[in-house]
Amino acid sequence: MTDATWNPGVANPKQREFFQSRALYTAYGGAKGGGKTWAVRVKAVGGALRYPGIRILVMRKTYPELTENHIRPTLAMLPKEAAKYNATGHYIDFLNGSYLKFGHWQGELSEREYQGQEFDWIFIDEATQFSERAFNYLGGCLRGVSRVPRRMYLTCNPGGVGHAWVKRLFIDREYREGERDEDYKFIPATVEDNSYLMESSPGYLRLLESMPEDLRRAYRYGDWNALGGNYFSELRESLHRVEDFPIPAHWTRYRAIDYGLDMLACLWAAVDEYGRSYIYRELKMPGLIVSEAAREIRLRTPESERISATFAPPDLWSRQKDSGRTMEELFAIGGVPLTKADNDRVAGHIMVKDALSLGTDGLPKLRFFRSCGRFYADLEAIQADAENPSDCAKEPHGVTHAVDAVRYYCVSRHLPAETVEEPEKDEYMDFLLH
Repeated sequence: MTDATWNPGVANPKQREFFQSRALYTAYGGAKGGGKTWAVRVKAVGGALRYPGIRILVMRKTYPELTENHIRPTLAMLPKEAAKYNATGHYIDFLNGSYLKFGHWQGELSEREYQGQEFDWIFIDEATQFSERAFNYLGGCLRGVSRVPRRMYLTCNPGGVGHAWVKRLFIDREYREGERDEDYKFIPATVEDNSYLMESSPGYLRLLESMPEDLRRAYRYGDWNALGGNYFSELRESLHRVEDFPIPAHWTRYRAIDYGLDMLACLWAAVDEYGRSYIYRELKMPGLIVSEAAREIRLRTPESERISATFAPPDLWSRQKDSGRTMEELFAIGGVPLTKADNDRVAGHIMVKDALSLGTDGLPKLRFFRSCGRFYADLEAIQADAENPSDCAKEPHGVTHAVDAVRYYCVSRHLPAETVEEPEKDEYMDFLLH
């Protein structure tokens, strides 16, 4: 089997099962070396040739991976007279009217790029490198007016930022409201299923066997319980997310930010009489200079809200070589004065875990409004650092900015609201407990 081979007839039994699946969502993989990426290319090209006018999207996390694993091999599979490749737009136009787009995921930038686009089939190669938010967003592009059945195909190995949601849907089969068991199919594969690889690269099996125990179980045998998954294992949807409610005027309010030119992440939090914090507003926006970031924060903060402090990382106090000013000064000029937060990552993340743990009343000290789903999803997606399990992973950046903002909030000192008269407090406790 060479890169120029696309005939499904040479596929192994697991690959044929992948080709023949009619589920809305089909995930293929588990162990490494199962022939997943080849299966994606063959299924995509086969679909384009079989269904004239079909619109197909093939996604990979980074552009170099996309080029090496999909664009070049796919072009080698196609006779030149069958299709034409547009190198600028990274898509193939087939003579029968089919359209095959290659994309890589850049978080917020990709959301803007694919907003309003429609595809009949979507492939996410190495899906555990994608957050659940990315999966859901791409799922929203699975629509159109053609008669081709809508399908999403995923390949995956244990580990990565998407470990938790892939495991939940396809391995543990634990579904939330609106998710149906019959929509999800998982096809497990091991290196032994890929006879071509076993014949051409016999040393690959020895490489997998020589890995540390947890990686060997995950990559050699496809054990989804071998790797830790989510760093904040305390998170529970039923405990940490609440329906939005009017915040009492006397509650103390704070903001916390993480800022870089690639992303501004800002949260608004209110603290009740018992010291419990509610993140009630969120902002994630890429590509802003400091003055623009300050303006966006101000625009989302009503004048009636009194913000006690805005916590921020110490690097914003570093003086800029070009202007001689610090970013902290520029935020202050923009109407957003900052308070320096501690930047000890491990200690800060321990504080976040403590805030997410249950108190003596059976409730966590940190909760999220339903409207703050992006911050909650990022906290849910972040993994442990591969070299330091006590710390969070520093990638992907699309996830880490919100996590850092939550860390700056939790590690900083915030005061509870002053006690109000007993009847109002009883009403609030009734809301908490019910």
